[in-house]
Amino acid sequence: MATAAATHVSPTTQIEFARKGVVTPAMRAVAEKEGRAPEDIRDAVAAGRVAIPANIHHARLDPEGVGSCLDGRGLRTKVNVNLGISGDLADEAVEWGKVETALELGADSIMDLSNSGKTRAFRKRLVEHSPVMVGTVPLYDAVGHLGKGLVDITWRDFLDVVFAHAEDGVDFVTIHAGVNRKTLDALKETGRLANIVSRGGALTFAWMEATGNENPFFEHYDELLEILREHDVTISLGDAMRPGSTHDATDAAQITELVELGKLTKRAWDAGVQVMVEGPGHMALDEIAANVKLQKRLCHEAPFYVLGPLVTDIAPGYDHITAAIGGAIAAASGADFLCYVTPAEHLRLPTIEDVREGLVATKIAAHAADIAKGVPGARERDNRMSDARRRVSWEDMFAEALDPVKARRYFESAPPSNEGTCTMCGEQCAMRTSSALL
Repeated sequence: MATAAATHVSPTTQIEFARKGVVTPAMRAVAEKEGRAPEDIRDAVAAGRVAIPANIHHARLDPEGVGSCLDGRGLRTKVNVNLGISGDLADEAVEWGKVETALELGADSIMDLSNSGKTRAFRKRLVEHSPVMVGTVPLYDAVGHLGKGLVDITWRDFLDVVFAHAEDGVDFVTIHAGVNRKTLDALKETGRLANIVSRGGALTFAWMEATGNENPFFEHYDELLEILREHDVTISLGDAMRPGSTHDATDAAQITELVELGKLTKRAWDAGVQVMVEGPGHMALDEIAANVKLQKRLCHEAPFYVLGPLVTDIAPGYDHITAAIGGAIAAASGADFLCYVTPAEHLRLPTIEDVREGLVATKIAAHAADIAKGVPGARERDNRMSDARRRVSWEDMFAEALDPVKARRYFESAPPSNEGTCTMCGEQCAMRTSSALL
């Protein structure tokens, strides 16, 4: 199939520059952060194994790389925070509090999933304000942006919304292009316990069933890619058939869609568009590593972005923990990007405190995986923390903590009677005793 790549003359996107042998400023910035040679990052971008989501309109962006170099060694596992204005709790000030919390705690990206009110104004302000990657799901915004009912939206309308997001400076967009007729046939033939739990997948399915048409993002994929290429927006191929229960993991619908996503990955690369591929949401522990390997194989080593996965379905209120367990295994097995899950998952829109708890839990998972994968420099912070503990230097410990605010609050809530200790061991502090003798 001919693609738009044949008409490209001057490079626009990171992958096009990399294929021409050019090391861009974004590649140099990523190389410096990751402790890699700029040429290594360039070669990985050219091969599609690393994506640097960096819209040409996002002036404040401090670029990050997602993926693995050609030597097989992964970059630091990145972590995303979801937020956005909801119809039931449309409080923009609260959402800005979540943005500030995400930036304070070191999120690598923020996805704006707003679906109510002045979504474009919020999105544009977020891009202007944020030094980290910004992602969206344009489909969520389509009904509000266009002022139409879902069944009245045309394929051209959907692409116009994507164009608006690209023009506003969004660095990556989740597009559910793999849920085509073939994928839906697999779902209908085999059935599921939890059906479709992806919001974007369900909306696409509903539109297809109501109109009788093919998925517009699949049918008009080449035109979609032209929009993304023009602004250097990375496509994050959404997993509309991701399992929403451990019972449905690795079923026919999920795998059928994954095969389609592999084909769409190559078409995007051919069109000069960077790619990430999204992965499953609920999955038993013993299936995670195999799923990561399968995704990497079928999607040609494209960067893998996972939600969790949550390893059990019975912990509402604690799903940041079930997701962190799965996320650590997924990232240690080769996943490159983790989407946080908060304690509010399945229950309500998260609060600012939920965002803090979810982000820290996911950063723990990502960091633990980076140690296991041997990511350069991953152990250095742990070593500094261990040294601070040996010296019983509380200020140095707080400085190395993933959440220094909570660590300090816990310590100061119960002051020890013996200086240089805590109330756990007091004068029997092992660190103080052994350091005095060694």
